[in-house]
Order: sequence, then C-alpha cells, then structure tokens
Amino acid sequence: MAFLEWRKFHFFDLRKNVDDGKISKLFKESKINTTSSGNNHLILGDSLGQIYIISRSWYVTNFRGYEITVDFAHQLRNSPLLVTIGQDEPGINPIIKVWDTSRIDKSGTPYCHRITRAISGNKVIQVSALCVHDGLQLMAIGFVDGSLIIYRGDITRDRSSKQKFLRNSSTVITGLAFKSTASTICLFVATENSVNVYNITHKDKEQKTQLDNVGCVKKCCVLAESMQESHFMIGRNDAIYCYTSDGRGPCYAVEGEKVMLEWFRTYLIIISKTNRPTSLTSMSNEIQNNVSQGDLITVLDIHNKFIVFSATMPKIKAVLSEWGVFYILDEDNNVYHLDEKDLQSKLSLLFKKNLYDVAIRIAKSQQYDSDGLVNIFKQYGDHLCDKGDFSGAIEQYIKTIGKLEPSYVIRKFLDSQHIEKLTMYLQALHKQGYATEDHTTLLLNCYTKLNNTVGQTDSLKEFILMKEGDLNYDVDIAIKVCRHGSPAEALMLAKKHEKHDWYIKIQIEDHQKYSDVIDYIYNLSFEDTEYYMKKYGNILVENVPYESTQLLKRLCTNYKPRSSLMTAENTIADNYDVTLRADPEDYIHLFLNNSERLVEFLEHLMNEGCVLSTPVHNTLLEHYLHVWSNLETVSEKNKLAEKILKFLQSPDVKYDKTQALVVCHMHSFREGILYLYEEQKLYQQILRYHISKNDSSSVLACCRRFGHQDPSLWVQALWSCVRNTKNPSMDLLNEILTVIAKEKLLSPQLVIDAVGSGNAEVTLGHIRSYITNQLQQEQKKTRELSELTTNYRKDTDKLKQHLETLKSGVIVIQGSRCAACHHPLELPTIHFLCQHSFHQHCFQSFSDDENECPTCQPENKNLVELLKAREYNKDLHETFHSQLEKAHDGFTVAAEYFGRGVFNKYKVITDEAVTKNLSLSEKINIFKPTVKKVEDSSLNYGYGAEARLRQGEVKSAIKPAPVSEGRMRVQEQRYSSSLEANMTRIVPKNYESKKLPTASSNPFEDDYDESKNPFNENDVLDESNPFRDDYDCDKNLNPFS
Repeated sequence: MAFLEWRKFHFFDLRKNVDDGKISKLFKESKINTTSSGNNHLILGDSLGQIYIISRSWYVTNFRGYEITVDFAHQLRNSPLLVTIGQDEPGINPIIKVWDTSRIDKSGTPYCHRITRAISGNKVIQVSALCVHDGLQLMAIGFVDGSLIIYRGDITRDRSSKQKFLRNSSTVITGLAFKSTASTICLFVATENSVNVYNITHKDKEQKTQLDNVGCVKKCCVLAESMQESHFMIGRNDAIYCYTSDGRGPCYAVEGEKVMLEWFRTYLIIISKTNRPTSLTSMSNEIQNNVSQGDLITVLDIHNKFIVFSATMPKIKAVLSEWGVFYILDEDNNVYHLDEKDLQSKLSLLFKKNLYDVAIRIAKSQQYDSDGLVNIFKQYGDHLCDKGDFSGAIEQYIKTIGKLEPSYVIRKFLDSQHIEKLTMYLQALHKQGYATEDHTTLLLNCYTKLNNTVGQTDSLKEFILMKEGDLNYDVDIAIKVCRHGSPAEALMLAKKHEKHDWYIKIQIEDHQKYSDVIDYIYNLSFEDTEYYMKKYGNILVENVPYESTQLLKRLCTNYKPRSSLMTAENTIADNYDVTLRADPEDYIHLFLNNSERLVEFLEHLMNEGCVLSTPVHNTLLEHYLHVWSNLETVSEKNKLAEKILKFLQSPDVKYDKTQALVVCHMHSFREGILYLYEEQKLYQQILRYHISKNDSSSVLACCRRFGHQDPSLWVQALWSCVRNTKNPSMDLLNEILTVIAKEKLLSPQLVIDAVGSGNAEVTLGHIRSYITNQLQQEQKKTRELSELTTNYRKDTDKLKQHLETLKSGVIVIQGSRCAACHHPLELPTIHFLCQHSFHQHCFQSFSDDENECPTCQPENKNLVELLKAREYNKDLHETFHSQLEKAHDGFTVAAEYFGRGVFNKYKVITDEAVTKNLSLSEKINIFKPTVKKVEDSSLNYGYGAEARLRQGEVKSAIKPAPVSEGRMRVQEQRYSSSLEANMTRIVPKNYESKKLPTASSNPFEDDYDESKNPFNENDVLDESNPFRDDYDCDKNLNPFS
C-alpha cells in the first residue's frame, strides 16, 4: 500500500516549551552531541564533556564525564547503568565509561564502574555506533572504518569482559541493535551500503549473514520491538525496509529524505527533510512560525496502516521517549511534547467521520474491552444499514452476538427482501450457541421460504446435512418446524441426529409407513428397541401384525440389531456375545386384539427354551381357547383341542389351575374342564358336569372310574337320576342301586325315600329286586346277630360260674412238675391259682415279680395294656367326633365305641394295691386246699381312696398308651377264646395278706394322740425332747455324758 494512500488522522497534540526553556538555557555555550533515555531519566551529552541527567520534573543534574567531548551515550532501560563514549585527550582512541547513576559521590558525580579504551586497530578510529544489551552481558561498538567490537561478560567489569573484533565492511557502521529470542541472540549491523546480522549466541562462533546490500545513514535505523515479530527497520529515501534474522521483511513506501527513525510504543516516528515553509498550526497556542528550512515529522501506525500525526517543524535534533510519552528536541534546543489523545477521543473523532472500520482497528490494537467493541460494531452496522449496505451490516451485527440482543438485529431484517441476510445472522447465532427456540423456528421458516425461491432449493438440505458443531441448535424444535413445512427434511433431520422418537412419530402419524418403522426400529440398540416397541407396539401390531410379531420374537429371545448382523459374520469366532432378551410380559398386552399372533409369539418363546412365568402361561392358555372357540371347521378345532390338552398335561408348563378352569368354563372346553377336575381330584365336580349335560353314560363311567376313591359319587348319581330326569335309564338305576347295596352307602329306607321324593317316574316294581335283596340280607344279618348274642350269653354264664367258684369254692392244685425246669417238684415249692407250680430257686431265677406267675405274666400284661388302652381311648372325644362326622353311617361308629366300653364307668385295679411284705418262708401246704382271700375293698372307698389310687397309678411301671383300632381288634380276637382262663390268672394269689390299719392318720381329728405331735408345746409329754428347758445334757447336748 502506497504511503500517500494511507489515511491521515490527528491523534496527537503538539505542545512547545514543555520545559519552560530550561534546556535551551543550559546549552547556550555548548552543543548537544548525544541523547538517550531510560530508567526514568533523560540523558544529554554536550561538546564540553558534560553529561546532564534530567528528571520528569525537569530537574537537571550534571557532571563532567570527559575532558573534551561526549560522543555517545546509552542509558539502559531498566538499570541505572549509563554507558558513554567520549574523548579526554585529542588524537587518541575514544574512552568507554560505565556510570552508575544511582550511586553519587560527595562531589555529585555518579560512580564510574569501568573505563576502557575503544581500540579497533593500530590506528585511532572514531566510534560511529554504540549498543548495549539489556542483560548487561553484551555490548557492541561500531567504527567509521567498518570494524566491529563485541564485548562479552559483565559490562561493569573490565577484567571479566572479553572483546571480539570483527571486520564488518569498509564503510561506516551507522546502526547497531540486539535482538534476543528464547534460543538465540542476534546483532543487526547497518552500514551505508549493507545490512548484516550476526548470530552471537555462542562465544567465538559468531555467524554473519548479509540481509541486504543497501544501507542507511546514521540515526535512520531502529529496532521495532513491540510488534508481533521484532523487525530491524532502516529508512531510505524511497521507503522503510524491515528485516528479520532470517531475511527481508515487509516494506513501506514512504518517500522523502530520512533524517531520523525512532520507535515509540506501536508507532514508527519518521523525521524527514522538507523544503516547504513550516506551519505549526497544531501547536496549542496556534502561533504560526514560518522558516525556510524544516523537518517533517510523521507518526505511522504500522499495524493499522494509517498516519496518526504529521506536521512540519524546525530542524529536529533528537527524539526522546520516556514516561510513556515522547519529546522532540530541535536545533534551537526547544523541547516539544507530542501528547497522544486518549482512546475515547480518538473513537469520537472517527465516529464523527463515520470511520467505524478504523475505529475498530484502533480499538483492537489497544486491547479495547469487548463491550466497547460490541458498541462500535453496533454503530457500524447501523451506519451501513442507513447506507443500504445490508450485507456489510450483517457482518458487523454477527460480531455482536453474545452481547447485543438478537431481536434488535432481527427486527431490521424481517422484510422479505432481506431473508438471505437474516438467514446469515441466524446461522451465525446458532453456530455460536446463542439461539433460542424462537430463533431456530425463524431460521427454518427462512429456509422454507428460500426453498420456494428460484435457485435456493437446497438451502434447507444443506442446513440439515451440516456437520455436528457447525451449528448449535435445538434439534427437536427444528424437527417440529420442518414437520409442518418440509416433512421429508424433518425425517432426514431426525435420522441424522438419531432422534428416534421423532422419526417414528412422523412415519406413523404423517405417512403411515408402519413397515418402514419396523425396519428402522430393528436397526436400533436393544434398549432403544425395547423402549419404542413398548411405546408404539399397539399401533404396529394392529397395522403390521406379522412384521411386529417377528420383531418381538427376536427381541425376547436373542436380539441383535439388523445393522450388526452383517458385521457379526466378519467377527472373530472366539468372541462371546451377550444374549439380550426382553421380558415377554411387557409385550403381551400388545396382542389383546390379535390372539393368533399372541399364540404364535408365545409358542416361539417356548420352543426357544425361554423360561415363562405363570401369568404368561395363563395368558397363552386363554388365547389358545379364544382361537379354538373362533374356529369353524371341526377338524381344526379337534386338532387345536389336542394341542391345548397337551399343553395342560405338560409338566413343564406352569399355569394357575384355578384360573385355567375358569377360562375353560368360559369357552366350554369340555376336555380341559374334565382334565383339570380330575387333576385336582374334584370327582364330585366331574359328576355334576356330566349330570348338567344329561349324559347318563358319562355319569355311569365317572362313577365306575372314581367310585372306589369317592363312594359318595354313587349316592349323588342316584339323587340326580331320580330328581333331574323323569324317565331315567333303568340300567343306570339298577347298577347304581347294586353298588349302593354292595358298598352299603345308603340304608334301604333312604333309598326308598329318595326314589319316592324324586321327580322320576319310578315305581316299586322298578326297584323290586333291590328291595328283595336288602330284605334277605337284613334277615341273614339278624340271624347272625341272634346266634352271636346266644354265644355271648353262654360265655357270660360260664364266667359267672367260674368267678363264683373262685370266690367260694375249693381249688385243688395237682401240679407235680416245675413249670420252669420241668423236673419233679421238691420242697420248698410255690403254687399259683393258674395251676402253675415252681421250685423256689426256679421261681427266684425266672420271676420278675414275686406276686405273679412267670408263665402267665406276658399274657396278663398284654391284657392289662388292652384294658388301659380302652380306658385311655375313652377320653379321645375329638377322635370320636371326627370319625362320626366323616362316616356315612354314624350309628355304626357309635356302636363300635360303645362296644369298646368307652361309655362304661369302671376302673382297672392292679396287684400293686396288695401289700408285698409276705415272706417266702410261709409255704402253702400242698395237702390242704388253700382258700383265696380277697383284699379289703374298703381301701378303695372312703376318705383318701382317690389319693391312694393315684399313688398306685404313679408307682405302676405300666403306663397307658394309645393303641390303634386295628391292633385292638387283633388283641380282642386273640384273647376272646381264653377269656375265662385269663380272668382266672389275674385273681390275687392265695397268700395271707396283712391287714392295713384302719385307724385314721389325720392329726387334726379329735382323738389324735398328742404324744406323736412333734410340735406340741407341752414338753412334759416327751421326756426325750432335747429342746425342753430341764433336759439333762452337756453343752454338746449329749444326754449320756
């Protein structure tokens, strides 16, 4: 870009005599040779060897640095060290001095750290350039003959510093500059006819590179450090050239003879000569000074490429920058101050001129805050709208997204002519993530309108096919808007962003493409497929039952997405896939209106080995029956009925039998009803079912089949036969009566009552054979009972006679051999009334009880147990009542218990009531009859009788135990034949029993002997009482001491 095309602005104010003429007064007799600035000071050196240090308040401190003149001065930016080069004696090499301006001696002179002569050879050569590195470890000096000296080490110490002499060229060195990076240190060297760079990173390995073969004069080079990449700039008459360590950089066409270049912040200050009269119209006092010769000062903003200040001034000697501003020193030693305007003033100036683009560039270069930039973009956009540049305005408004309310921009572009611009803004709004639901709706409406415009048919499709992240928007809202205007695009958008719910809903509600929905769901993951089949399964099963059933079969057995089936064939065989199965119970309700498909679905699950719960089996049975009831052809119904019956009979099928029975009744499924009744042993219900169907053959078959398990079926069949039909089958009636008579299920009287009270037309002639047989049996039974009664009476009489003989008659014992050893009897012997005799030693060896015969003891013991068992069974009231309720003939049960003696009141008295103190020495005379003596019956009556009986029961070794009825019957038959002998053997033996005292032992009766009372207070009655007062004994209570 040519220099003349750069825009010019007035961003600086020029003020004169900011020092109140102090500098001009100091140099009336001398000339300023060198200037420098840094470390909060301005440095001036004159031709008399004086060095001046000027503070910000223009306070001047001076000292003599050299005897003759000061040629160069370099004040380090962040250090108090000042490096100067001057002459103390004429005709010798210049002297380098390093001053510390922070250390002042008593004479007011700064401390001098180092004094070194600048020697480049054998000749006296004048110095032409000086540069010091801010790290205080490098210093470079250029000479007029083109030679160069580099000092390494601490610049304040002469001994530690080592110098390196380099021959740069044969022309004068006009400028030096150090540039440091993270890894290298470069030294730029400018001469009158070349530009070189030295890589001085490593000692004694300096590398020279020539950047250009054209140089510059003194003071016309500078290092621009504040740019993104530091450039070494030189000024020639045609342009400003920039260089880096790698080569040439950009070039700025600024014509004019350059006098001086300086760098301030981000500005390049160019001092060039001009022959035009000087007009200082920019000075604060607005005084015009016209001179014949002057310099043109130009301040360039290199980054933004415009001129921020330009003015013609008297000849300029130096430019000094310090304290954030820069000063200009002219030949008359007048000091000018260029005061930069603040940013807001600059922006206001630009806004007045509608130079918003420049304002934006300046604001960005000076790190203006984001809110301020947004305000500039907004004003710029408004300005462009007013001019009619809507495209440019949209570009500016897009930059305000996130700060400026979008509605402000949208209102400006709602006109149909600006739909494209509005679409651009809305796209940017979505891309940056600031779009709302309304913005998405508006954008899609814009796309829809653009689609209707010629040449804009693909805009909506492009929006949909954009990569994720290009636009951030609410996909649900976008689908919702496109659904009404562009359904195809809505489907495409839903499919791209995997909005399965929207895709399925649009296909079902808008297009009714149910098969496409099935195919789409089949490609989803297991979780998504399970969810959407639960949600939309009713509609899909209703419209595409076959496809839906196939999908559900797959879902509930081993689901894999259809898209993964193709890739599964290419996988390694060693991979183990996890079987994914859904719960069939979640989908049964989908088939409520389609029993055939439900049966197909559940049968498939059973064939695949799926474990189904009881409710699922119940549902399958119900729909089996529903399908069976709707079939029309008999063959198909029979085939399905066999299948249902096998289902009911299968041991692997778990179903609720009660519910299954109800369902079978609902559908009148005869085979299932009969099977379930039989399975649950409900034989009565089977019979009633046949009776309700008036199927006499089935009734008879039922009674024949289950009558042995439930005899009451015949009775129920009889009642149904005589009550429910008027003309019953005589064969059926005769067989029923025959079984009832045989099994004795009803008495003849009840049978006759039943036949007589029924509705059937049955007369006595029809049941003549039954009545005749029953009468004959009753007569036969009567004769048998009469004979049995006669026999019992005869046995009773014999027992009474035997008892009378035992009581009053004489029993002769004639046994001659021992019942134990079978040897002839020898005294002493023991005889029993049972006709058994024993040697005394045999009796002692074999007998367990001295009062019982060892031979008869086992039988007597069994008989006693039987009697005690009967005694015990008398108290089993619950058992009796239970059997009485269950028996069809209660009279028989009552008679049986009555025969056992349950209702008799008698007690079993054992021999333990007899005293056992008879001695064996009392022998029975075998030649004299022994008379039995019965024990005193008074012991079992009167006061204390019950207590004595209870005591005897406790002491008895035999305890009553419940005996089963069968065992009691066997025992009764065993002992009925020998009842007389058994009763004889339990009579007490013929021993003299000692009578028990009959005197009362109650101490509370009136005739009680007080001498036997140990608690009597009368001590006289007991002479041996050791507790009485006059008892004669020692201290140990010994009466014999």
